[in-house]
Amino acid sequence: MESIFHEKVISNALKVWGLELILFNSPEYQRLRIDPINERSFICNYKEHWFTVRKLGKQWFNLNSLLTGPELISDTYLALFLAQLQQEGYSIFVVKGDLPDCEADQLLQMIRVQQMHRPKLIGEELAQLKEQRVQKTDLERVLEANDGSGMVDEDEEDLQRALALSRQEIDMEDEEADLRRAIQLSMQGSSRNASQDIPQTSGTHLTSEELRKRREAYFEKQQQQQQQQQEQQQAPPGQLSHLCERPTTSSGAPGSDLGDAMSEEDMLRAAVTMSLETVRSDLKTEGKQ
Repeated sequence: MESIFHEKVISNALKVWGLELILFNSPEYQRLRIDPINERSFICNYKEHWFTVRKLGKQWFNLNSLLTGPELISDTYLALFLAQLQQEGYSIFVVKGDLPDCEADQLLQMIRVQQMHRPKLIGEELAQLKEQRVQKTDLERVLEANDGSGMVDEDEEDLQRALALSRQEIDMEDEEADLRRAIQLSMQGSSRNASQDIPQTSGTHLTSEELRKRREAYFEKQQQQQQQQQEQQQAPPGQLSHLCERPTTSSGAPGSDLGDAMSEEDMLRAAVTMSLETVRSDLKTEGKQ
């Protein structure tokens, strides 16, 4: 009887404005077969809660006070929305008559509203705010419990590793600089000997020109031997003995070249010895200066 009492109170209040309430699912109204979008307003009731679904301008809005703001309802969704309210136990009343003019209705006659996000229930929003405050409090507690000592230790370890890597890079750069300097001095010493053309007559000490001639003779002999082996492999069996008896010729006298030629190992040893002596003499000269 309490809901009926409220219905009578609201119905009497609307009669002052020349408005009438008709139950939406009553047989009288259903026989009229009126499309809901052709109406102007609906009043919905569930227990002691009342709210309005009204057409402002050319669009429908859910003016439920439990929402954070008006909810836009499309024309195609209006009938489904009313049917959903009926399934939830709401009583729906159609407001008949000419509604009083309002500023919102006049403004929305000229423009249309676009709503990107549906308004939330007030209780839902409060619950989310409460949950966010709880999460923030828990985070603050964790930060307070951690006094930062562990983070400081990690920073010190990172600093020590960075310093160690920096020292290693400096040592490697110093070694590379020393090596480049030694190579440069060696090249300078070799170029000086070649330009001065100082003769070396004692033991196995040879000039760069003599070493070059010995290497040319050695390589020429190697090429002749390889050429002779190729001819022996390509010649028929009957000509092998004739090829084997052919004397070996070179640019000079064969006997003298074989006797005077040094082995490859001796030539390399002599070149290294000459390079080292040049570096030592250059270092001594720089020390005296």
